Amino acid sequence: MKNREAIIVFLNRKVEEYNRQAFIADDPIAVPHRYQRLQDIEIAGFFSAIFAWGNRKTIIQKALTLLELMGESPYEFLVNHQEADRVRFLNFSHRTFNATDLLYFVEFLQQHYRREKSLETAFLKGHHPGDPDITGALNGFHRYFFSLEEYPPRTLKHIAAPWKGSTCKRLNMFLRWMVRKDGNGVDFGCWKGIGMHQLIIPLDVHVARVSQRLGLLERESVDWKAAQELTAWLRTLDADDPVKYDFALFALGIVEKF
Repeated sequence: MKNREAIIVFLNRKVEEYNRQAFIADDPIAVPHRYQRLQDIEIAGFFSAIFAWGNRKTIIQKALTLLELMGESPYEFLVNHQEADRVRFLNFSHRTFNATDLLYFVEFLQQHYRREKSLETAFLKGHHPGDPDITGALNGFHRYFFSLEEYPPRTLKHIAAPWKGSTCKRLNMFLRWMVRKDGNGVDFGCWKGIGMHQLIIPLDVHVARVSQRLGLLERESVDWKAAQELTAWLRTLDADDPVKYDFALFALGIVEKF
């Protein structure tokens, strides 16, 4: 019990240390923080999260480059542009995400925003208020995202889903940004259809390593079940907001090399 209590104190201290606006500038969440309109925040956040593997400076730079190609007004561009305007994306790439993938993302987002006012509804198609977590939301989003008549098979790898066993790290991070709301001004908390208690921790090898070292995670495979297991442990600390501990675990793994 003493060890558990020491871990709790340690994690809470790290959350307080890193859940601050001062750390926004060096994180991909800085990109959507450039905007005020809901739809611009969603689009900038979505692409920033999708690009979020590798060096954080590069992630931010690539997201900003894409937004520049959209005239710094992603919502207006996506809703109003013509197909001929997409030629500007043909040389865009980020790691394994290339122009083919981007063109499909743009097509999907255009069709969605011409019907819906928010990207939130795309994540609510498989979600129910009484669900224990966002498994249904992510599986439903995957089905919806690839519901257009023709999609490039290669693009499937860029949208994770629990049914495929993925940790869904980048989508869980995006949902943290959109759903969590506290008084610290880092996460946006602009979506209300998913509860903070239903969120799943964004799990990657760094967070898994830290969690295993602290005794929070027993599962060796870094997969969806591991993300659920870790989140279940974190719910014992804060049942209403378990994912706030992402600030601590991410910082310990990436910033402090714990």
